Amino acid sequence: MSARNVLNRIKSELEEYVGSKVRLTANQGRKKVMRAEGILEKTYPNIFVVRLNEDSEAVKRLSYCYADVLTNSVQLTICDDRGETLFKCANY
Repeated sequence: MSARNVLNRIKSELEEYVGSKVRLTANQGRKKVMRAEGILEKTYPNIFVVRLNEDSEAVKRLSYCYADVLTNSVQLTICDDRGETLFKCANY
């Protein structure tokens, strides 16, 4: 399967969960790992945006490309309102 097809498959799978709660684990290099929860806000042709749940007045958004999911630099877990796993982006 070509890389373009895999990236399109990741995008289409994420599009189904726009507006859903997500748990995010991102490898930031040099043994730094960020874990956060937020809402999958929007998908674009090359990136997706996650709005983080934070108590501050400023809204924080993170964007990642679909290749980050493919290379496991970013791991997403889609959750329902109770926090139970609905879908996990892995094994591409």
